[in-house]
Amino acid sequence: MPRRFFRKFGFKRHEVSRKWFMSPFQHLLHDQRLWGIRRKTIVPAFSLGLFIAFLPVPIHFVLAALAALALRINIPVATLTTFVVNPLTVGPLFYSAYRLGAFLLSIEPGPFSVELSIDWVTTVFTSIWQPLLLGCLLIGSTAALIGYVTLDALWRYSVHDYKTKKRNQRS
Repeated sequence: MPRRFFRKFGFKRHEVSRKWFMSPFQHLLHDQRLWGIRRKTIVPAFSLGLFIAFLPVPIHFVLAALAALALRINIPVATLTTFVVNPLTVGPLFYSAYRLGAFLLSIEPGPFSVELSIDWVTTVFTSIWQPLLLGCLLIGSTAALIGYVTLDALWRYSVHDYKTKKRNQRS
């Protein structure tokens, strides 16, 4: 059952709320939806984390945690899902997003390179931000939709399979 799988990786609410950096949010962290392992909070959090992971912004996990807090969905799942995009995958992802955005905007794609520096942001990013952002939004939305549908279907199938096995054991 998915709950058992996610429970292994779950955070303890009372341990997290004692951390010094969580003190401004302590009054908000008592909501069970933010930490509970339910399909209604895990599946949207997974989808949100996938969407935010594909955005060309720094510190994805902070953005995902704040969005999950605002939407009242599982914070740990939303933040951990953002690590799908990492320093090894960010180059090919941004390149494909740039090519997709340039194709959709009918812009001739130019030379593309990704460096995580201020110089790159001020020189290269300012000229490619429109196709890159469009491509990232489309790829992120598609990944979020596929992730939502897939995880929801797997969760429902797992619950159905678990209940069927229980019924068969009784008879």
